[in-house]
Amino acid sequence: MDVEESIRISTLSSTPSPPTISTPSTLRSSPPSSPTAAVLAARDCRFQTAKEVVKHVNLQVEKKTRGLIKDILSVDGVSSDTRLILANILYFKGRWAEKFDASKTKTSDFHLVNGSSVRVPFMSSRNEQCVGVFKGFKVLRLPYKRGDDKRCFSMYIFLPDAKDGFPSLMHEVTCDPGLLERCLPMHSVPVGEFRIPKFKLSFGIEVSEVLKELGVVSPFLGVEGITEMVEHEALYVSKIFHKSFIEVNEDGTEAACATEDEEMSIALFPDEDFVADHPFLYFIREDSIGVILLIGTLINPLIG
Repeated sequence: MDVEESIRISTLSSTPSPPTISTPSTLRSSPPSSPTAAVLAARDCRFQTAKEVVKHVNLQVEKKTRGLIKDILSVDGVSSDTRLILANILYFKGRWAEKFDASKTKTSDFHLVNGSSVRVPFMSSRNEQCVGVFKGFKVLRLPYKRGDDKRCFSMYIFLPDAKDGFPSLMHEVTCDPGLLERCLPMHSVPVGEFRIPKFKLSFGIEVSEVLKELGVVSPFLGVEGITEMVEHEALYVSKIFHKSFIEVNEDGTEAACATEDEEMSIALFPDEDFVADHPFLYFIREDSIGVILLIGTLINPLIG
């Protein structure tokens, strides 16, 4: 199977490379000898009007994400002081190793955090699944079809046992991030009732304040900023925009984004159910090196 058919990951440039920078013609990048500039690809982009800049950036992002992400940048995100735009884009498309039978997809209730419910389509299967049972939650691993290389991608779903258990699960993960790596089932076992919802989500946010709260402050300082990237001009970061998209259906996933021994024990009993009919945490991971590509939460499948 061709890698392009089963798993596709692309960045803003046509060949695998670090993030792309769009710069005005009057701004010179630092020499390649600079450790910072050596890993950046410079492009000529004449900053004449905010509208032109926004159109240029949005077209590049839309093209490289196969139309999944549109309008990542708005006109108010560019000003007369803008000198540089750095864009880093991930596009992922994976087909399940075992597709779901679309004829078995049925509509059922998905229970929300506020106690109400919505009707959404659920995929089901009678096949064995990679499921692990832990204290207060279950974990499902859905492997993607592999290409010709050694990469091995999977989607993981962390599902709380209680329909109102999502806040507790998120608190546990926040307090102990290593939980995500320790509780990963890798072997298929028989399961009872098995249902997961189809969903399509899109999310956008300006993340500079979040990064500052996490301690990433140097790029935003007017004095220090990112001056090593270019010559003769002081630069700093004013805004960082993030937008992501993910769709999960019977074929697979399409996505883009311009401690105690007791809780570690897996105890799967015969015909254990896995019914993801309430909020859960999910992520896509490359299993051979343990890198998480995308992570998110499903609160309401109808809100995209």
